Amino acid sequence: NVNPTAVCQDYTVQLDASETATITADDLDNGSADACGIASKTLDQTSFGCADVGSVTVEMTVTDNNGNTSTCTSTVTVEDNVNPTAVCQAYTVQLDAAGAATITADDLDNGSSDACGIASRTLSKTSFTCSDVGSTTVTMTVTDNNGNTSTCTSTVTIEDNVSPTAICQDYTVQLDAAGSATITTADVDNGSFDACGIALSLDKTSFGCSDVGANPVILTVTDSNGNTSTCSSTVTVQDIINPTAIVQDLNVELDSSGDGSITAAEADNGSF
Repeated sequence: NVNPTAVCQDYTVQLDASETATITADDLDNGSADACGIASKTLDQTSFGCADVGSVTVEMTVTDNNGNTSTCTSTVTVEDNVNPTAVCQAYTVQLDAAGAATITADDLDNGSSDACGIASRTLSKTSFTCSDVGSTTVTMTVTDNNGNTSTCTSTVTIEDNVSPTAICQDYTVQLDAAGSATITTADVDNGSFDACGIALSLDKTSFGCSDVGANPVILTVTDSNGNTSTCSSTVTVQDIINPTAIVQDLNVELDSSGDGSITAAEADNGSF
């Protein structure tokens, strides 16, 4: 009728890749004995999962060959040292009219997982501007519920497909003494803009006598990423310079009737 001596020891077990772990009585036994021999050693819990991470009290029952029993308890420390699986995908994002774009981990995640659950996903970069147009490598860090982490990288392509805003104004220009005039983009532009910067060009900048009056001129606005917009301006060309009159003296002989005549061409000496 003498009970066996049950002796337990603490034990640490690691969850495997499927986030499960099992133990046996031999893992917890620390020298249990009985003079008549031990028939069995049983545990009240042998399997562990994510919910058991931390300390679990397990009771071991030792039964001798004559049916006498004793128990002892052990602290089983269940650890999850299995990193989550981080899976990234490439992603393309468009800059908005302000030249900005943002992404989230959901945009790059392509099925990251962990049997014990994912606590967070963070990105090394989430905001982009005009200077980022092109390809950028972004790292995603996946952290599971027990603090294990894994990373993966994704190629984020930043595109600027927003056309600039072209704003024109009408303009009046006077021909000079040589009968010519030129204009610049600044004369026609009335505040064209784009968040990523612009360059301006005109389809016509030089005018002559044949252009006096109203002339349609196209202003083309091109941003730094090749998007374009246009607007039209009316350039009024004026000639307000008086001609130069040059005459020369003439001699004219009266005819038999006492009359004489001259022409403007005879009096002109190079008017222009």
